[in-house]
Amino acid sequence: MANSIKVATRDAILGLLGQGWSERRVARELGVNRRTVRRYARLAGSGQSAPNPTPPSSGPESSCEPFRDVILAKLDASLTAQRIYQDLVAEHGFEASYQSVKRFCRRRRARRELPFRRIEVEPGAEGQVDLGRGGRVKVAGGRRRRPHVLRIALGFSRRGYSEGIWRETTDDFLGAVENSFWHFGGVPRHVVIDNLKAAVITADWFDPELNPKIEAFARHYGCIFLPTKPYTPRHKGKIESGIGYVQGNALPDRDFDGLAEHNAFLLEWETTVADVRIHGTTKRRPIDLFEEFERAALLPLPAERFPFFHEAERSVHRDGHVEVAKAYYSVPPEYVGTRVWARWDSRVVRILNRRLEEIAVHVRREPGRFSTDPFHIPSEKVSIIERGAEYLLKRATLVGPSAQRWAEAVVKSRGVQGMRVVQGLLSLARRHTSAEIDRACGLALGRGAIRLKAVRNLIGSTGEQAELFVSEHPVIRNMNEYGRIVKVVLGEGSADVVPISAPQPRPLSGEAGAEGLAL
Repeated sequence: MANSIKVATRDAILGLLGQGWSERRVARELGVNRRTVRRYARLAGSGQSAPNPTPPSSGPESSCEPFRDVILAKLDASLTAQRIYQDLVAEHGFEASYQSVKRFCRRRRARRELPFRRIEVEPGAEGQVDLGRGGRVKVAGGRRRRPHVLRIALGFSRRGYSEGIWRETTDDFLGAVENSFWHFGGVPRHVVIDNLKAAVITADWFDPELNPKIEAFARHYGCIFLPTKPYTPRHKGKIESGIGYVQGNALPDRDFDGLAEHNAFLLEWETTVADVRIHGTTKRRPIDLFEEFERAALLPLPAERFPFFHEAERSVHRDGHVEVAKAYYSVPPEYVGTRVWARWDSRVVRILNRRLEEIAVHVRREPGRFSTDPFHIPSEKVSIIERGAEYLLKRATLVGPSAQRWAEAVVKSRGVQGMRVVQGLLSLARRHTSAEIDRACGLALGRGAIRLKAVRNLIGSTGEQAELFVSEHPVIRNMNEYGRIVKVVLGEGSADVVPISAPQPRPLSGEAGAEGLAL
């Protein structure tokens, strides 16, 4: 079978020949063989109609051909080949294989491919950002390096700004974008960017995760950063050609002594060359469109530039603190063991959760120091002593009025040491009732006993036992002292074990006479 051509190619051949083009020129422009052009020229000269092109033979007819209309309707409904095959089997008794349906759908989709849509925007609506390679810059040692060159172009006027940066860090990227805003004298509402790591943590067409500093920068300037679809550079086609314009027009065969000289040249080039050229698409000078329409449509600049800060992800330690610049800062206890964002400058440290909500703010501390917010300490980890005397005395009132008066007397008499005594009094509630403790406190208070052991001894005692248990009496020795005295009398110990301050025994009346007997 003779080679065939498409209808559009046939019509183009006949049209160009009708305009007086030579066969050689038509063949070269349309990319077809000169013999084919000559054949159609001969047919046109003889008055015969040109033959209709026939599609190349594709073998036997597809088993899907009888169901063409059904399949095309389902393709229009965006159904997959697998779903179409299932529906054909269930609804029409289709007997061929799934592979035949998949091949048929693939061919039809290829023929239905839609042309790219060109998007034009309103003044001030959009700025597109891209990165490329800069010019040759002299560095230490006499070597030459090429920095990255960032260019942002306004979508309506095509006015641009270019700047070289050494690294693709978030701070360098935002610094160049910020300089472009101040160069334009305003801010576009949308900033279209690539999915570069300095700006985008997770690339996702539907729900991208931006770097928190990028989002803070956008809030400061009132704009929105819009990452393109991954691996789809045509979504920012205006700047794709713009960065090529910088690389092909401004920087070839130029050397610079430093990055500052490199950027100063780019700024002058943008002003004297790029801004005043006739743009190939708009057929106007970018500076004219900018001054006439776009400058007034840009968002106003804020009162001051973006306050750059350091930022990093941190783990919350078991003690409820995160380390920032070698100092330690507390967070609420529910974040222990999780990951948070720390954002700090020379004065303030801010801690944010994964939703970028602020959960803690601290004044910047010196390395090795701790900053702990009292509200970040779990209530279970705050001791009673830390809560203060007022809290202890308030707890004592829950035991009873006598316990309250006894606790007040202890704190007044013994100061800070008395707080631990009151804590011991409150701990008695684990083994005794409040009534028992309050009664014992009343007995101890009536006898001037402000030792905890007196209250312990008085709990559950009778009236006579209470008198006995109050051991702080000047004439009653400690039982240990009596034991040592007995050993001395029996010759089992030495006399020097008897305390010097031990009270002298009282004389016995009657039998002992004037001198009495010593125990």
